[in-house]
Amino acid sequence: MNLHEYQGKQLLKSYGIKIQDGEVAHTVDEAVAAYKRMTASADTPVVVVKAQIHAGGRGKGGGVKLAKNEAELREHADNILGMMLKTPQTPGGMDGEGKLVSKILVAEDAYHPDFDACKEFYVSVLMDRGSKRNVIVYSTEGGMDIEKVAEETPHLVHKEFIDPTLGIQGFQLRKIAFNLGLSGAAFKDMTKFIANLYKAFVQSDASLFEINPCLKDAHDQIVAVDCKVSLDENALFRHPDLAELRDTSEEDPTEVEAKSYGLNYVNLDGNVGCMVNGAGLAMATMDIIKLSGGEPANFLDVGGTADAARVEQAFRIILRDPKVKAILINIFGGIVRCDRVANGVVDAYKNMKDINVPIIVRLQGTNADIAKKIIDESGLEVHSAIQLQEAAALVEKVLA
Repeated sequence: MNLHEYQGKQLLKSYGIKIQDGEVAHTVDEAVAAYKRMTASADTPVVVVKAQIHAGGRGKGGGVKLAKNEAELREHADNILGMMLKTPQTPGGMDGEGKLVSKILVAEDAYHPDFDACKEFYVSVLMDRGSKRNVIVYSTEGGMDIEKVAEETPHLVHKEFIDPTLGIQGFQLRKIAFNLGLSGAAFKDMTKFIANLYKAFVQSDASLFEINPCLKDAHDQIVAVDCKVSLDENALFRHPDLAELRDTSEEDPTEVEAKSYGLNYVNLDGNVGCMVNGAGLAMATMDIIKLSGGEPANFLDVGGTADAARVEQAFRIILRDPKVKAILINIFGGIVRCDRVANGVVDAYKNMKDINVPIIVRLQGTNADIAKKIIDESGLEVHSAIQLQEAAALVEKVLA
């Protein structure tokens, strides 16, 4: 689950990390009111206006603007709110539709009073599956695409691996600050910053904390000027307060609906819909579709309780995609009986009058023979298969 920048910053602040303070606004008037409150006692009238969407690279699409006075603030807020912001990370990239901006962050100028005395860094914390450890990735080249830095100047990207059972050690904190070229007060503040960032990462069950830029300001304090936070959805039951931060308007509406029915669904770009039980079987099914000359249109796992109601909802979600030319149902009857799934398929087919694509059903496992008989005797245009190769051949046939 991704958080907005302002949400991520509040999470960081709760762990003692200095952030670029700001206020969220949903309208131009709210933005102006926030600006007046923030600059009433500030040393500078300058603020930054930042679009709040779940994507990086917002500045490249015009979603981050500097406002030097109230008139500029009003102009930028009016331009950004309601725009379809295109960034390299929005669907389709800079050539795609973009994402609708419904809220902005009016934030203080963290670079005041001496811009030249500031220095930008890149810092992130994530899990490295290869080493089965957490890792802090950091660089002196902050404010830039870290992928580009890694490609063109890999020696400027450092990694510090952390044993999750031991946690981050003092010498590792000092090593990071040293490699970033810091000294004095900034050196000490960076060690505190990294320690608190790692603590936030672990205790919030995050999969990613990315601070870019991580700023050494003119007072030698380390500030999180921007942040990207991704939380492990499987651990949200431990964090009801964080679960409430979910912004479903930023997610695929079909995936959100599927989740409400207990379906694990991911939309893809192919022409064959998949309905399976189990992630591993889903991956194998998608491979079979590709080998048969098709392309998977989705990942859809109905789980272990594939009753008629859930199968029907899965059908409706798959058929909402106009690119779908066929549906392959591939169920292994272990916990769930195959005959139960077969009855669910037949009932769903009868309840829905708008199924106009071929359906291939491959059921294997408990009561598979009974399930095949139910499908074959249903009188519906449903193709049944026992072996995976049979299902693949049927997919190839219906797509021909």
